[in-house]
Amino acid sequence: MVVRREKKSRKLRGRTRTMGWGRIGQHRKSGSRGGFGAVGFHKHKWMWLIKYAPNWYGKHGFVSSRGLRREIRAINVGELNELALQLISQNQAVKENELVVIDTVEMGYDKVLGRGSVTIPLKVIAKSVSEKAKEKIEKRGGVVVIVENTK
Repeated sequence: MVVRREKKSRKLRGRTRTMGWGRIGQHRKSGSRGGFGAVGFHKHKWMWLIKYAPNWYGKHGFVSSRGLRREIRAINVGELNELALQLISQNQAVKENELVVIDTVEMGYDKVLGRGSVTIPLKVIAKSVSEKAKEKIEKRGGVVVIVENTK
């Protein structure tokens, strides 16, 4: 194969129909592209790769293990209210100074969220509580007790 030392465009002088590429579609189809997609990045397209995509190969960053991520189990104040009403109707509610005690830590929940409404005074024991939930519970004369994480 002959090595072309000068650019072809320097030789394209004079407007001709084929501009020096021959009669039947040379320099047009996929053969001039050097292959489809990422073909040749380790061969004939190596210089293009170094110039325009230097980080193409190799590993970048990290992916954290799914086992390390912990899902936060949450419950809304509306559900707590329904649960308290149900416990009262079944005479199973634990009361403390007219407050119905609900221990979300014992129930297996990590956080109390503020969706729903509170109709009775509650004493909620939780690991964490959102601002909205705390506001709704205290508005009805309830108390929020936050337990420190023992782990």
